[in-house]
Amino acid sequence: MAGGRVSQDRVSRHQIETRDDRVLTFDVTGHPNGSPVFLLHGSPGSRIGPKPRGSVLYRLGIQLICYDRPGYGGSTPKPKRSVADAAYDIEDIAAALGLDRFAVVGRSGGGPHALAAAALLPGKVSRAAVLVGLAPSDAEGLDWLSGMTDGNVREYETAENDWPKHVERLRLLADRARRDPEFMVDNLRRQMTAPDRQVVDDIAIRKLLTETYVEAFTQGPFGWIDDVAAFRSDWGFQLNDIHGPVLLWHGADDNFSPVTHARWLAERIPHAEIRVQESTAHFGAVEVLPEVLNWLVAAPVPAGRH
Repeated sequence: MAGGRVSQDRVSRHQIETRDDRVLTFDVTGHPNGSPVFLLHGSPGSRIGPKPRGSVLYRLGIQLICYDRPGYGGSTPKPKRSVADAAYDIEDIAAALGLDRFAVVGRSGGGPHALAAAALLPGKVSRAAVLVGLAPSDAEGLDWLSGMTDGNVREYETAENDWPKHVERLRLLADRARRDPEFMVDNLRRQMTAPDRQVVDDIAIRKLLTETYVEAFTQGPFGWIDDVAAFRSDWGFQLNDIHGPVLLWHGADDNFSPVTHARWLAERIPHAEIRVQESTAHFGAVEVLPEVLNWLVAAPVPAGRH
């Protein structure tokens, strides 16, 4: 594992080799001996996505670990990966850091992957949180596309009915984003509700989002393509296998992953708590993250280094 000791405001970058001989790239920031929390990025996204400053994390007593899912940023692609596969990548990173116990939080497309870790690593995941997450595409009794932007509906319907066309669409979008770093944010902004525009129009947040999209597509569109395929397939675990505490947070005005998804999940995860915030939407998850991190480490769980 490459990388050095973490200071309050410095990111420590690492690479490890997984059990199946892939490379995973991840960043560690915050308190070097703090309570470990994995933050799982959205789709598309990367390890450098919006997060509290290292000095803030240090004061909170949190060591934050953010990794690129396969195909994003500096992590080797893994074609045909499932949502469940993320649990084993998290387990490999935790082992490299000497962690036996940790919390997980997933934002947007990271949400299903956080739930995978909670279901498949019950002895290691202390608490899990999902911010503006998604329900499985075959969720019984849920109109999965209802409430989404027209653009999202078109993309998911194309993925369902014409996969090669969808792959080419994502390839073109990723290529455009690499050439024009503002493109992804501008494209999303046209579809946003007013609460999201207020968040994204903050200069610092916009810069962070632009940087994370550029990093996401360093290798091309592979991570994004594989995320969508994983979301639209069997996730590889059962929600009722999650027995630890789970927090589901959602903005009431979210039109990228509607709040109905969180309500559906809350009814099926045994010990889930749901919080729906009014006058907030998808990118409100960036602002609420410090509060959720506090919830994740509220219970006195040992850092668990071996």
